[in-house]
Amino acid sequence: MQIKTFALSAAIAQVATLALADTSANYWQSFTSQINPKNISIPSIEQTSSIDPTQECAYYTPDASLFTFNASEWPSIWEVATTNGMNESAEFLSVYNSIDWTKAPNISVRTLDANGNLDTTGYNTATDPDCWWTATTCTSPKISDINDDISKCPEPETWGLTYDDGPNCSHNAFYDYLQEQKLKASMFYIGSNVVDWPYGAMRGVVDGHHIASHTWSHPQMTTKTNQEVLAEFYYTQKAIKLATGLTPRYWRPPYGDIDDRVRWIASQLGLTAVIWNLDTDDWSAGVTTTVEAVEQSYSDYIAMGTNGTFANSGNIVLTHEINTTMSLAVENLPKIISAYKQVIDVATCYNISHPYFEDYEWTNVLNGTKSSATASGSATSASASGGATTAAAHIQASTSGAMSVLPNLALISAFIATLLF
Repeated sequence: MQIKTFALSAAIAQVATLALADTSANYWQSFTSQINPKNISIPSIEQTSSIDPTQECAYYTPDASLFTFNASEWPSIWEVATTNGMNESAEFLSVYNSIDWTKAPNISVRTLDANGNLDTTGYNTATDPDCWWTATTCTSPKISDINDDISKCPEPETWGLTYDDGPNCSHNAFYDYLQEQKLKASMFYIGSNVVDWPYGAMRGVVDGHHIASHTWSHPQMTTKTNQEVLAEFYYTQKAIKLATGLTPRYWRPPYGDIDDRVRWIASQLGLTAVIWNLDTDDWSAGVTTTVEAVEQSYSDYIAMGTNGTFANSGNIVLTHEINTTMSLAVENLPKIISAYKQVIDVATCYNISHPYFEDYEWTNVLNGTKSSATASGSATSASASGGATTAAAHIQASTSGAMSVLPNLALISAFIATLLF
């Protein structure tokens, strides 16, 4: 069963890659970057080497020989991506007008209620015509020619390691720890953060993490117009390309808020959504819930690694690269490594060989044993837990000092069946 599961993920990844190659939106080829992702040299300044959040989060002007951000060519930071006249720019309109909007799903823009939550009043959750995740956690589109969302790792007893909302200016100690433990994660970067902290995005590539998009301003995407949704994708792709030399094929919707209209627009840029099947709710620790409650979620999910919950397939876990979430991650990673056979990024667990549009082959591989995830070679070694304690202590200091926040696979099921059976 395990071999068959891996073969399935390989087949899906292969066909998805081939299908995306036929996309008519070759927008990414117009992006420019001075960065060679295969040979990145991060400038050695306090912000890239210190683990003191005050020093890490001091604003810097990027080396002009690497990249220059001209504010007139970008949306306003942390505002919807059509701001600063981007919706009227020749660059954006060229992409917008290249799309045949008559084929877009006829789905209304969602609204928020008086409390700022998505208003699901009147939506038919029984039939779920729009595959609206917020209302039903649907991940299989109701219209053709759109990839299913990725929501779990196919391999049994696998923890899909993902972090949202980076690059965080105070992440040095956290990234150091991941590097020491030889852990690779899927990092979902916000475009505004990439523009603010480009060296942090470069660090993600240098360390071998899977870089993906998390929109420009972190909105509830179903509440945005077609033009706004497209701009959120486009300028995040442009920012990541400029800072890293890579353009992602994968993205994650903030709050998981996605429906078939948003999926269709994403598909026009060759983007496939990555959701999750476990949510630590870590962002809320000390904000809307207690740290103890989040710790309990971690404990429950760690137990699932050995109690048979993931005997047939794995998980993808939602965690964040913000504030206390990084220290919570470091404290719990030794236990996660001990409980699961694999602790890996989504590109690796899904056997995606080309997670970017550029010719940059993914070489991370599935771990053969739990021990391969730790620096010492032992998942339960003192060095792993000791390193966690040290890193957590450094990261914890940042909580008070810094804050920053393919065509439808169903259509090719016969082909996959041929490969497997």
